Amino acid sequence: MAWEWRFEKADGSPTEPSQAPGDFGTQGDAESWIGEAWPELLTDGIDQVSLLEDGTKVYGPMSLHTAEE
Repeated sequence: MAWEWRFEKADGSPTEPSQAPGDFGTQGDAESWIGEAWPELLTDGIDQVSLLEDGTKVYGPMSLHTAEE
């Protein structure tokens, strides 16, 4: 099983971070990574992400913006 993030602009169009994280072995690994990387992703112009397992969306899109934004 491979877990990966799909990166999107606010309108849902795909985009990529400056350094792609690749695939993760577990959902927990993927979620831990996004928990640490989201500020840098915002700087890269990414507004939202979706989590995929073997190409199938598990959840998302999930905004990377805080409630104050």
